[in-house]
Amino acid sequence: MTNPIVTAFFDEPTNTVTYIVADPSTKACAIIDSVLDYDPESGRTSTVSADELIAHISDHELTVQWILETHAHADHFTAAPYLQDRLGGVIAIGREIDDVQRVFGGLFNAGKDYKADGSEFGRLFDDGDCFEIGELTCRVIHVPGHTPACVAYYIGNSVFVGDTLFMPDFGSARCDFPGGDAGTLYDSVQKLYALPDETRMFVAHDYKTPSRDVFAWETTVGEQKRRNKHLREGTSREEFVNMRTKRDETLRLPKLIMPSIQVNMRAGRLPEPEDNGIAYLKIPLNVAMG
Repeated sequence: MTNPIVTAFFDEPTNTVTYIVADPSTKACAIIDSVLDYDPESGRTSTVSADELIAHISDHELTVQWILETHAHADHFTAAPYLQDRLGGVIAIGREIDDVQRVFGGLFNAGKDYKADGSEFGRLFDDGDCFEIGELTCRVIHVPGHTPACVAYYIGNSVFVGDTLFMPDFGSARCDFPGGDAGTLYDSVQKLYALPDETRMFVAHDYKTPSRDVFAWETTVGEQKRRNKHLREGTSREEFVNMRTKRDETLRLPKLIMPSIQVNMRAGRLPEPEDNGIAYLKIPLNVAMG
């Protein structure tokens, strides 16, 4: 079995990890969970983080086949369209993105012409779908619970789990967003824990912990099963649901959730400019998100 070359890029302002996953034989690659920089105070976007990916891909003479999203992110913009314009590749996400689009399309009053059918994405993955990155075989694992559309990508000896799990000392994803469910997340994690213990696991975010003052994003399935503070092997579904529900009640919403969801539900495309030539993001007032 061919295993991927994995290169991580950490965006500290959003605590997000983007991965370039490359086939060593063909130099084909995929980009997972890219970041478009956004300054909420000025309302300006920039491409510094995305340009780092482009430079790496150019320096290593890689060819982009896929631009993959693990879910519609609530804490950063995706740079998928910008990267596709410059590098090519198919933008892909889990098929259940249409559930997310229906909820948030209504919340943000996206308009009667907004289809909410996932058509902004080039490929919608079902659970168990397989695809290739060069000679690498990749399998999609549907892991809802954080959002309905969450997927993990199992590529060679590695699995990219998005927000489903964090590092073992940080725990698991919140489940209080629309369409989230703690029991469903528990079931999804069991799919990941069924992979071989030696499988490398890459998470989408890290926030450090009181006992760890450096950022980290790689662990293994076995390490998660032994040490995950929220959901180690042997934790019952009831125990997890009770813990996760109580914990989620104490959490604040991500500070970029309102602008991020509007962009990411459209596969990263910014709203069309209005008649004055300026594009706008909406902030609904006095609306519960859970």
